Amino acid sequence: MPTLYGLPHCGTCKKAIAWLAEHGVAHTFVDYRAQPLTAGQLDAAAAAIGWEKLVNRASTTWRQLPESAKSPANASEWRALALAHPTLVRRPLLADGDDWQAGFTPAAYAQRFAVGAS
Repeated sequence: MPTLYGLPHCGTCKKAIAWLAEHGVAHTFVDYRAQPLTAGQLDAAAAAIGWEKLVNRASTTWRQLPESAKSPANASEWRALALAHPTLVRRPLLADGDDWQAGFTPAAYAQRFAVGAS
């Protein structure tokens, strides 16, 4: 069963949840502020989609970081940053086995779950 990581009051997360419900896709929702992703989960997501797509550099959290923190040199620094600031993770983050997807568009979810887009 897929797991959707996000924030319950996020508009994009709400759209993703509604899309999944509308298309009968059973899933689990995890509020990653209350239950932050583990280092292993972050590593798995980054391996699948890359740190550049996993970390939302347009977020308020990113903009509030000191300039010195905004240039991670390697995976360890990216991981440490995401562990220290869970809301840097682009949302929603969909995990289904080894498949990870950041963000939401109806077309991408339709393709992922092989159902009609709407």
